[in-house]
Amino acid sequence: MTSHLETLLQQDLEQIRSKVVEMGDLAERAIQASIRAVVEKDRQLAFAVILRDQYIDEAEKQLDRLCLQFLVRHQPAASLLRFAYAAIKINLELERVGDYAESIARQALKLTQVEGPLPLDRLQQIVNMAVPMLHDAIQAFVRQDAELARRTSESDEAVDLLRDKLTGDVTRSYKDGSLPFEALNPLVMIARRLERVSDQARNISMETLYMCTGEIAKHPGSDVFRVLFVDEHNACRSLMAEMIGTALGEPGFVFSSAGLDPLPLQDTTVAFMASKGFDVSRAVPRALTHIANIEHEDVIVLLAPQARSAFPRRPRNSVLLDWHVDDPSTVQGDEATVRAAYERVFGYVEAQIRDLVSAIRDSGRA
Repeated sequence: MTSHLETLLQQDLEQIRSKVVEMGDLAERAIQASIRAVVEKDRQLAFAVILRDQYIDEAEKQLDRLCLQFLVRHQPAASLLRFAYAAIKINLELERVGDYAESIARQALKLTQVEGPLPLDRLQQIVNMAVPMLHDAIQAFVRQDAELARRTSESDEAVDLLRDKLTGDVTRSYKDGSLPFEALNPLVMIARRLERVSDQARNISMETLYMCTGEIAKHPGSDVFRVLFVDEHNACRSLMAEMIGTALGEPGFVFSSAGLDPLPLQDTTVAFMASKGFDVSRAVPRALTHIANIEHEDVIVLLAPQARSAFPRRPRNSVLLDWHVDDPSTVQGDEATVRAAYERVFGYVEAQIRDLVSAIRDSGRA
């Protein structure tokens, strides 16, 4: 005969599973609607997606409460504890998918103002892979299907390739004049957000594997500490910082850089860096929107106050640091004056990076 406690346990488990399915359904529909808003240039639908994000946020809170009640009421161990832990982590992943749908909808509003056709076929291809991945990841959790979770996680690389192809296509279209500048960044941003949906699906699959097997699946790059430097143009300060950090040769650290609006390097910057032993003559400034998986960056360093506009909210897993310093490439004057400006920035950035690396080392994080 089934005891009252056993019946209550099964009811609570089913309630959590049902809420995860509900959140997954809300997230899937939000992504699909946001892409329809892009394809159909439907401003009303885009606004609807933005407003409906609150429903996903509310569902996240409800699932959080259910998981907390489950932990308090049943004090689970072993597989049941892994179930509750996985549900809490999956809840966060699905809330992020809702955020991505809202972000896509905001880009859709920008694209409604662009005249002429847009290269959207590749976007639909990404959607056709990312959304089923998300659905399968949720089903793997609900059914406790480790094999489905494993297969789902393996599809992530295909979505990455599609994103890279779309980014390359729209960049070439912009350069040859067939795509207006106003459409370039929104399309790249949308592709990036869709690719992140597949990343969340992979993360959910990893949590499901942990729930089913007790083995923690390691996320790519989790054995290194990532530092991203951001400024306006990625043509001086942030590039300088990346080079300095990389030159330290610290094992366990990866340094990169990007700009809000990339511009070519000036000859004075190339010459100064060459005097310091760095060849940046072939460096290609990168846009912040082209940084894949920015949520995986452990520290994001803002070297220009304008860079703060790209982060209205702190990325969930990153630390934001402000190291505002003047751009020496904008300094006017004789050779000695310009050289002194570069030396000041180089010295400041180098000291800051060394202190940061030492602090991370001392904390045992790398």
